Amino acid sequence: MAPSSSALAGARPGLEPQALVTAVRNMAGTPVLVLGDVMLDHYLAGEVERISPEAPVPVLQVESERHLLGGAGNVARNIAALGGKPVLVSVVGDDDPGRAIGGLLAKEDIPSHLLVEPKRQTTIKTRIIARNQQLVRVDREQIRPVEGGSLEGLRAILAELLPRFAMVVVSDYGKGVVNQAVMDALRQTMAGMPSPPKVLVDPKVVNTAVYAGVDVLTPNAKEAGEMAGFKVQGQAGVIKAGLALFKRLRCKQLCITLGPEGLALFEAPGLVVHVPTVARKVFDVTGAGDTVIASLALGLASGLDLTQAGVVANFAAGIVVGQVGTATASPEEVSAAILAQPAAEVETWLNIA
Repeated sequence: MAPSSSALAGARPGLEPQALVTAVRNMAGTPVLVLGDVMLDHYLAGEVERISPEAPVPVLQVESERHLLGGAGNVARNIAALGGKPVLVSVVGDDDPGRAIGGLLAKEDIPSHLLVEPKRQTTIKTRIIARNQQLVRVDREQIRPVEGGSLEGLRAILAELLPRFAMVVVSDYGKGVVNQAVMDALRQTMAGMPSPPKVLVDPKVVNTAVYAGVDVLTPNAKEAGEMAGFKVQGQAGVIKAGLALFKRLRCKQLCITLGPEGLALFEAPGLVVHVPTVARKVFDVTGAGDTVIASLALGLASGLDLTQAGVVANFAAGIVVGQVGTATASPEEVSAAILAQPAAEVETWLNIA
């Protein structure tokens, strides 16, 4: 069959609103192992009413301050919010941000295995916000691959935990927890399992080579282009980049996030489905990719195919971008959003049989 672009809304079983709501309900209790870079998200929010006399910059009058789980921690938080049962595996420093992350995980009742590396600085991102608009972000971090005792610790933890899970999310923010040695340990452990888990990866371009053979890769359009070696432009560019990634990495499926354009789901190299965004307002895209991969993991683990899971993820992301900061979506919110639409709008971008 030649490449095509045709509507699929309502044509596929499982995309009807009530079927999707049932799928969201069935995600409850699904276990997911999350491996990756955990961070501390720090927010200072307030009002700006004047410019500093010291320099031409706004002066923020702070009205609130909060700390949230970021990076892989936000993926785990999204899984928990949607009713899943995440377990987080990561590395932190022996510092106040690392201890704060441990406290937040305990407060949100998310089981974790946090290795403490004394000479490592825990990543903390401070976002300064005025009237729902981010003014500036300040990062404090140390970027280097985990090695030595931390690497051996991760290997031991993966060997212990992997047999308990059907789904693993690798959340790579390029801080060092995800590297070739860690991915090799993941593969080696799974090689000895009769029913190894599926592995979903939210990638970082610098680590492209380490993702070979994973089940699902979830880059955004810019990352997909950089990983493929060219700039992505339009529908044809997205398809070209996806096909290049299949060839380079031999991954089984792809989900390329397109920001305001929704998702491109590669069920196979010859079948690409587009899911338009359902977001009605966009305040902050921070963490939207975390929401997408969390929803995909839960959907796939509970028996959905990639398109069904992608449609649910699209609704969840549409809720999150309408909030400020690293946010989450609940099953009730996602279900209400699904029922507010007459049918899931999906379209075939490529279908080569």
